[in-house]
Amino acid sequence: MPAAPEPAPDVTPLQVVCAAAGIVLAVPADTSILEAVRRTGLEVPSACADGRCGACETRVYEGEPDHRDGVLTGEERLVGETMMICVSRATTRRLVLDL
Repeated sequence: MPAAPEPAPDVTPLQVVCAAAGIVLAVPADTSILEAVRRTGLEVPSACADGRCGACETRVYEGEPDHRDGVLTGEERLVGETMMICVSRATTRRLVLDL
């Protein structure tokens, strides 16, 4: 039986709206949301930067996260109220976050 094809890599920039700061970012596929947000000068806590600690957990107001962390439970992922912005992306083209 042939192996399942690998998922297509992210190639489209993700639009991230930092609601509290009033900033809209285009986050390239090779950049984490955490990196992009920090480049604007926003301070976001992070201890591991690889989805293991939960320090960068951020509330999602709009959009659907593509969870790539090891912190959230299956139920939390389904609800989609928060995400780890150090590793996760989105299944939608736009996220509105509590930043």
